[in-house]
Amino acid sequence: MSTKAGSEVLFEKVGNAGVITLNRPKALNALNLTMIRHIYPQLKKWDKDSETDLVIIKGAGDKAFCAGGDIRAITEAGKAGDSLTQDLFREEYILNNTIGTYQKPYVALIDGITMGGGVGLSVHGRFRVATEKTLFAMPETGIGLFPDVGGGYFLPRLQGKLGLFLALTGFRLKGRDVQRVGLATHFVQSDKIVSLQKDLVDLKSPSNSDVHDAGKLPQMGFLYMFVFVGLLLFCCFRLFSAGSVEEIMENLKKDGSAFALEQTETLAKMSPTSLKLTFRQIQEGERMSLQEVLVMEYRLSQACMRGNDFYEGVRAVLIDKDQSPKWKPSTLSGVSEQRDALNSNNLVLLFFAHVTMWMFIKGVRPICVRKIKL
Repeated sequence: MSTKAGSEVLFEKVGNAGVITLNRPKALNALNLTMIRHIYPQLKKWDKDSETDLVIIKGAGDKAFCAGGDIRAITEAGKAGDSLTQDLFREEYILNNTIGTYQKPYVALIDGITMGGGVGLSVHGRFRVATEKTLFAMPETGIGLFPDVGGGYFLPRLQGKLGLFLALTGFRLKGRDVQRVGLATHFVQSDKIVSLQKDLVDLKSPSNSDVHDAGKLPQMGFLYMFVFVGLLLFCCFRLFSAGSVEEIMENLKKDGSAFALEQTETLAKMSPTSLKLTFRQIQEGERMSLQEVLVMEYRLSQACMRGNDFYEGVRAVLIDKDQSPKWKPSTLSGVSEQRDALNSNNLVLLFFAHVTMWMFIKGVRPICVRKIKL
């Protein structure tokens, strides 16, 4: 049985498995509000369906699982004052939370580019299967945003300072390394994905252990792990253990290694405001539940929609592609010195102000009451 939801996302029952296919291959399966509004109720339906034992989500085409959210649409809506800037973030985060609390086995086949919104559709699920084609990144600081979709929850829970490093730099992890650092739970060759899906749908009333075993994942020895990931973890811990973004920059400059110089150059291109927001986001998220992080990130998303850097970053990276954004403020020191209409002497503290946030839904109920759970 197959169900079409427009043509951008497909739903199919194969045996006792519900299969979701993100079906925008020409757009690298970028996630938009229409897709979110179809996926969320379908997940709820399958969760209650006694004849659905597990859910599989994958991307159409051979390039991407999901390369992110529909950034152009958000940008246009923000400039026009359209409610999409509220609706998309709110409903996407509700979907992220649903995946993170899903009662049945949820398997994301992240075969290809997996960034931003695609990470939100996968990383909170119980099982994430990477292949040699997987490319994972959270590149939001380069467009004046921050690593959202629950990035404040899963990134600080990676080993050492790896999560902070990935959040600030947008560093790309590829292939088996995605599994080695814990962002994927399994790894298979891309040409085995169809076979793996068949093995999964053939399972009868599977437990999480049954689904795990279907991946036939061999255990990696310590030496194997160290050779490929240990050096990166060591460098991240040594250089990114700091009390501020400025201190990280100092660590990198003092170190002087090729790795440190490369990260210095990368960070210099990012939005200073985004870097400071992200640093604080990762700090705060380490102590929060997923729901609490998503509440925080909704607040941050709306603050970014009212600012300059998101629109300027999208212009420079995705529209004009001149790769020369004019950030405001343009330096890290300028972020903490900037004053706004509320006379705050610290822009970052203002973004994280402890206030009751409203979700702009019918009935105008506060997000802290809803707890993102429908």
